[in-house]
Amino acid sequence: MAVENKFPGKDLSEDDIAQKIPLVAKKSPDHKTVFTCGGIEIGGPLVPVMAGPNTVETEDLIVESAKAIKASGGHFLRGGAFKPLSFPYRSPKFFEPREDGLKWLSVAKQETGLPIVTEVMEISKIDVVAQHSDMLQIGTRNMQNYPLLTEVGKAGMPVMLKRGYGSSLRDWLMAAEYIALEHDRLGMEPQIVLCERGIVAPHTHRSTSRFMLDLQVVPAAQEVTHLPVMTDPSHATFWQPWVKPMMLASLAAGADALMLEVHPDPRNAAVDPLQASSFEEFDDMMRAMRPVASAIGRTLDAGSNV
Repeated sequence: MAVENKFPGKDLSEDDIAQKIPLVAKKSPDHKTVFTCGGIEIGGPLVPVMAGPNTVETEDLIVESAKAIKASGGHFLRGGAFKPLSFPYRSPKFFEPREDGLKWLSVAKQETGLPIVTEVMEISKIDVVAQHSDMLQIGTRNMQNYPLLTEVGKAGMPVMLKRGYGSSLRDWLMAAEYIALEHDRLGMEPQIVLCERGIVAPHTHRSTSRFMLDLQVVPAAQEVTHLPVMTDPSHATFWQPWVKPMMLASLAAGADALMLEVHPDPRNAAVDPLQASSFEEFDDMMRAMRPVASAIGRTLDAGSNV
């Protein structure tokens, strides 16, 4: 007996799409959300690059990083003021600047004009983080923190939702629906970008490769949702020499934006020094991306007509 393979496949059913993610699901094959954040369009021909250090270590460091990122053609400044770690113990090097870090991000924005993306971890901190940022980031560990997702949605701001490293596409899209529901209640279209940042697999290529970048999820998600889909090759590879190839592969796979970790002195970064790129390496990656973007009808130049 012949067995027909039917879209959408194992993870998501047609029932799921119709009843459980009605707001983030595509209404038609060409349905795609494009929105503007901090003056930068996301979801259109432009592929915005969000770059910066993992942690906002000092005011001078984040301002220096912002200037270098802008000079190389980056579009957003990212940096963690509230920084989760996998373990509870912190040393003077592994610190959280918290509200001070938010103020330093604002100084960097004033100096360069780059819009800010930074993580919010607690409901009680949403208002203060929103005051200093253009996009609220939900980290991988909080992807299924549904009370946080709901309250972040109520803020009515653009949101980056990172995929949990053990989560399916179904889990990810249903988490996005929590945010989309609150945007809908505010009378706005969902302003959410989905960020693939690496999944856990039983076998990785070496001990330092904690996660594997799931490039296949980019077109898979884009089959189902109208939301923009991006990748974070730095966190996924956890190894700087692999960031550039995975960044180029992400762009070729159709990613709508990219996040890259950039630091003035990567080997002495407070957090995750193995994955951070130097200013020179970032500049090289931006140059390498331009012909790839052009080949697939995209651009890295804001205001460009492709």
